[in-house]
Amino acid sequence: MNKYLTIVSIGLLLSTGACASEHSDLEVPEAVKTAFSQKFPAAKKVSWDMESATEWEAEFKLEGNEYSANFLTDGTWQETEHEIKKADIPEAIKQALALDFAGFEIEEAEISEKAYGSSYEVAVEKGEEEWELVFDINGKLTEKQAIEDED
Repeated sequence: MNKYLTIVSIGLLLSTGACASEHSDLEVPEAVKTAFSQKFPAAKKVSWDMESATEWEAEFKLEGNEYSANFLTDGTWQETEHEIKKADIPEAIKQALALDFAGFEIEEAEISEKAYGSSYEVAVEKGEEEWELVFDINGKLTEKQAIEDED
């Protein structure tokens, strides 16, 4: 009997969308979809997710690259990010990494574009130590946050 109730409960949760984190285009506010299509008219393979109660995130392909963009529910653009190759990290940031994070491996690098300008987000790792670093375009470290293991 308990198995049956568990199966029915899971079925009800799935059918009502209580477990789903991705949302269909029908649920994305019209203002968000309009703002997105105006900003990224050539975007392909768009999928939407709620980043928070007031913010939507679109993940999509543009010119062969993977992007994400965030919009408030009223359609106000917040941020666009896309991954870059290690070789494309600006020299000033590479120098800052060599000086302050010697021995760390670059795991991932992204460009983050916001209304006030661009920054570079770099994830680095050495042994068990992992950091998410944010640099301005001149190579100045503006944020440093430890990355905790999910284990």
